[in-house]
Amino acid sequence: MYNRKYQRQRQTAHALPGPDDTLRETLPNGITVLARENFASPAVVVSGYVEAGSEDEPADLHGLTSFTLDMMERGTQRRSFEELYEAVESIGASFGLSAGAHISSFSAKGLASSLPLLMDLIGDLLRRSAFPEKHVEKVRAEILTDIQERRDSTRRMAARIFHELAYPANHPYHHSLAGYEDTVARIQREDLVDFHRRHFAPDGLTLVIVGGVKPKEAINIVRETFGDWEDARPAREGLPDVPAITERREKQVIIPDKMQSNLVLGWPGPPRLHPDFIACGVTNTILGIFGMYGRLGKKVREENGLAYYAYSRIDGGKGPGPWRVIAGVNPMNLERAVTLIQEELRRIREERVPEEELNDSKSYLTGSLPLQLETNEGVAQSLINIERYQLGLDYLQRYRDIIMAITAEEVQAAAQQWLDPEHFALATAGPSMPESSES
Repeated sequence: MYNRKYQRQRQTAHALPGPDDTLRETLPNGITVLARENFASPAVVVSGYVEAGSEDEPADLHGLTSFTLDMMERGTQRRSFEELYEAVESIGASFGLSAGAHISSFSAKGLASSLPLLMDLIGDLLRRSAFPEKHVEKVRAEILTDIQERRDSTRRMAARIFHELAYPANHPYHHSLAGYEDTVARIQREDLVDFHRRHFAPDGLTLVIVGGVKPKEAINIVRETFGDWEDARPAREGLPDVPAITERREKQVIIPDKMQSNLVLGWPGPPRLHPDFIACGVTNTILGIFGMYGRLGKKVREENGLAYYAYSRIDGGKGPGPWRVIAGVNPMNLERAVTLIQEELRRIREERVPEEELNDSKSYLTGSLPLQLETNEGVAQSLINIERYQLGLDYLQRYRDIIMAITAEEVQAAAQQWLDPEHFALATAGPSMPESSES
């Protein structure tokens, strides 16, 4: 059955986005555009990113990127807040901005016939944001409310504390993208305007268009909108080193009146372009993804009934993104759940993965790819990742062969290199445990 499934997957390779049907062009000002037509859909998706993120923030203004992007949605020099959203709603479109550690992302979706207006709106947001004074305190209040709500979420607090444990204080991954109450309170309108002026520039900007429009036409619209943008951003320093974790780092956050505890156990993992990353991705699928959360789900959830969910996740990225195990458990089961997670980590390091289990996981990875590409949004996101990490336009067509080439020996080596069952960062958030009544 496995061989037949693999053959079917190979037969669909020609349908995957690639150099034959994706047009790529870099404009003189440094903007890279990728366009792929899909006339089976009347819609068009525009996605992209600017090289501006939390790594560019001053040390005392964490949350500045997120605050800036929230304010950028509040109006431009040509359109007020009300006019901006009226223009979007008048064509049944949608748009959004989001902050990251290294990039600020943008996206828009609407009918293909509305692409010129969508591009004009995006150009307005990226180039001519107004940062209206009357909205600054409103946005600040929204951010502070979200930070307060974070303190009451076991999931979000466990995730937040994990990053603080796993990464040094001078690394952008250590800090919250949303910032903290004191840093957000410190941000002034002038900081927002200056951050936008300094870091939003065409060099390094990537823009992807997928949908019912001819690629050359799409690129011409981008050129008309952005071709005269000549700003430049300052050069970045390299990311700080992230030392390996050589001890067991633990921190618990008590959140009263909760029925569930959340835990995050893990390590800094390989960057996306590290030679181990693909093997680590296959290893992660075996450990905590395939089926009902992989081996972790089977052991912790199904066999022992200790968790509502237990899975693993590897992020990759520009820097050493986290590789971690995430679980939601009854507070009484927390210690036992950690023990079982450690057992599965030792097993995948010490025992060679059986060929059938490896093949099933690889088949899952390759078989799910076409599903990810069923929508314009999925295609656009894949093309963004390809461009960001310089994987080559034929990457999706090579993906199956890349995954199928991973061996059991490489899985074991990846686990031994990156998954340490004795030394890790462990963040937990939940209610305090009642003291034992035993004397």
